[in-house]
Amino acid sequence: MTEVDPELRADARWQLIERITASPPFQKSTRLRELLRFMAEKSIRGQVEDLSEHRIGSAVFGKAQGYSVVEDSSVRVHVRQLRLKLHEYFDGEGRNEPSIVEIPKGAYTTHFRAVESRNSTKPVPVIDQSGPRFWIRALPWALAAFFLVTTVVAWFLRPTAASAPPAAPWPLATLFSPPDKPVQVVVADVNYGMTRLVDEQPVTLERYLSPSYRSGTDLTNAHPTPREARMMKYLSGSLLTSYADLVVVDTLMRLSGSSRDWLAIRSARELRPRDLEAGNFVFVGSPSSNPWVSYFQDKLNFRESEGKVGESLKFFQNAHPKPGEQATYQGLAFTGSSGEDYATISLLPLANGRGSVLILQGLQQEGTEAAGLFLADASNRQKLQEALGFSGSPTQPVYFETLIRTQAVAGAPNATSIVATRVINP
Repeated sequence: MTEVDPELRADARWQLIERITASPPFQKSTRLRELLRFMAEKSIRGQVEDLSEHRIGSAVFGKAQGYSVVEDSSVRVHVRQLRLKLHEYFDGEGRNEPSIVEIPKGAYTTHFRAVESRNSTKPVPVIDQSGPRFWIRALPWALAAFFLVTTVVAWFLRPTAASAPPAAPWPLATLFSPPDKPVQVVVADVNYGMTRLVDEQPVTLERYLSPSYRSGTDLTNAHPTPREARMMKYLSGSLLTSYADLVVVDTLMRLSGSSRDWLAIRSARELRPRDLEAGNFVFVGSPSSNPWVSYFQDKLNFRESEGKVGESLKFFQNAHPKPGEQATYQGLAFTGSSGEDYATISLLPLANGRGSVLILQGLQQEGTEAAGLFLADASNRQKLQEALGFSGSPTQPVYFETLIRTQAVAGAPNATSIVATRVINP
């Protein structure tokens, strides 16, 4: 811990911060203690210019000087958690503190607000309690007191489970362990999929990350038409995602329960290879819309394949078919049509064991949407656990992949079922 100079130590505001950071709500998170101490010290000293998101990320979280606050939301996530912890402190152990510490929304400054005195010194008026006029005047107050008492009693008798959001269910619970780390949801890059169709060529992850591809100048056709050139310029400069991805993100937020503030949404275009060295991730989409999924393809049994881009149907290749399974599973001809589509739900560890990855990929958008809706259904999650050979909440991560089939009608997935499962051994 950094040594505090005597002047700051003698400040009543800093003494309050010391009591807060020593309280039980802050004992489980060193990062939140450091964040509060840094923000409070800069606020007390009047050094508010040091309280920008970028400066906090570098000073408290050890981020590189050139890191992007657009790509990395860890400071915002931690400040939201800090506000909750402060409320918890002042509602409990710190309810008798003479001052309250607040962090206004949209700011990173620490405000100290004095609490009004709880002991009133005003003289108590003498009330004439004789005669009917007294009861006429007192009746509304008596009724108000009655309703107040019944409301308070009803509040304390309410079911406690309804007051706190539930914890995330399996398999999402694996991603929120430890509970104070962001889970990065990486949505598909629709521009990437459209670029593949314009160029009529598959794209590797290495090519996707190249500056020439990002600028729209890396085309197989060396002489594009003016229309193709305009399209490529637009695709290289914008960020688009799909309706299916929005449905999946909404599902993940609802399933995350008390951990939803730790979800950080990112586009596939914003990710970099070093980001995958540690952390927990959700990748939405298949390699043809989210190229980062190809980074994990060699660890999966069911892998997306296709012939000529834009002309051949996509399918899942079953690398090691079991008895009764097909070698390939072919999906819809295109998004918005009716028929069968397939998707996989996979949970696997990072290569170095410093995090976990959940992949929801469909051959078309209907399949991707179906994967998210499948996890939202408790009965589906139970069926998946039974297929994998366990039940309840496992004490250790259970890594797996499952192939699901959905019946799509005019672009909407319906009647989803499990086709095959595999246990992934780390």
